[in-house]
Amino acid sequence: MQLIILPFAANFEMKNVNLAVVDNDCSPVTTELTDKILSSGYFKLTTTQDSYEAALPFMEKNSADLILEYPARLEKDLGRERSACVSITANAVNGTKAGIGTSYLASIIRQYNIEQISPDVTIPVQIKNTHLFNPYLDYKAYMVPGILAFLLTLVGGFLSALNIVSEKEKGTIEQINVTPVPKSIFLLSKLIPFWVIGLIILTLGLFISWIVYGFIPDGNVLAIYVFAAIYLVALTGLGLAVSAISASQQQAMFTMFFCNMLFALMSGLFTPISSMPDWAQTITLFNPIRYFVEVMRMIYLKGSLFTDITGHLLIVCAFAVFFNTLAVIGYRKKS
Repeated sequence: MQLIILPFAANFEMKNVNLAVVDNDCSPVTTELTDKILSSGYFKLTTTQDSYEAALPFMEKNSADLILEYPARLEKDLGRERSACVSITANAVNGTKAGIGTSYLASIIRQYNIEQISPDVTIPVQIKNTHLFNPYLDYKAYMVPGILAFLLTLVGGFLSALNIVSEKEKGTIEQINVTPVPKSIFLLSKLIPFWVIGLIILTLGLFISWIVYGFIPDGNVLAIYVFAAIYLVALTGLGLAVSAISASQQQAMFTMFFCNMLFALMSGLFTPISSMPDWAQTITLFNPIRYFVEVMRMIYLKGSLFTDITGHLLIVCAFAVFFNTLAVIGYRKKS
């Protein structure tokens, strides 16, 4: 299944780059150039606005990867001065996507210039680039928050998945099964240690990212801890559910390896989700690490607050309830 699914999802080709257009000219030239950009197949028009300020919120909410702004009197400037400048603003949280997306857009505009004028004439449409949130397109700034999220996934998933099943193999689980301790309390006692360990690892990770890379969250650090605390409850619940139904540590290990491989490569950790096929993007909606990776990058690079991550927080709460319910149902006490 991994061999069938992942080659389609984990690719570095940029497709479906969300484009917001600010048309201050509303002339046949801007309409023709926009149509040419959209017909390339790389861009998807998400909105058309009358001002840059109106288009910026779409980028802040990840609804737009690029903002293309046409200046007023563009057509008249081309006719009179044979030159005009368009502005491209890129969401540089993903520096690779911003760089390649800008390059695609600039290439299409250059091709438009060649079609409109002879090669010996000065290029009429100039390009001004702006990269928001990650101005130097530093790939480490994109990867470090995502890797922090993945480290907590390994702790919450792998270690907890080996916990109950190891007691089954040793035979010590029988001593618990004959006690009056409810299943929910027993599983909670197994969840708490890994929850604490995960928060300690998160603290160390934040410290290392500051010391080694100089990265400090632009947003609320408390929001990271609140989200991570709920996320660890969800992933630990998944690990305990796998552990409860597994007969051996090997079975539990391979089950979690399968889940974590899909979680990592279909989370947007390495490649943008928007470049995946529609069916793969639908699958990522059921991937909990996707939401944690997005939240870490939002807080680190965009300076997002609690209000900005509310939707992600509610989804992870649903995952926590679902996975822990599975763990309680899957664990059967035998006398």
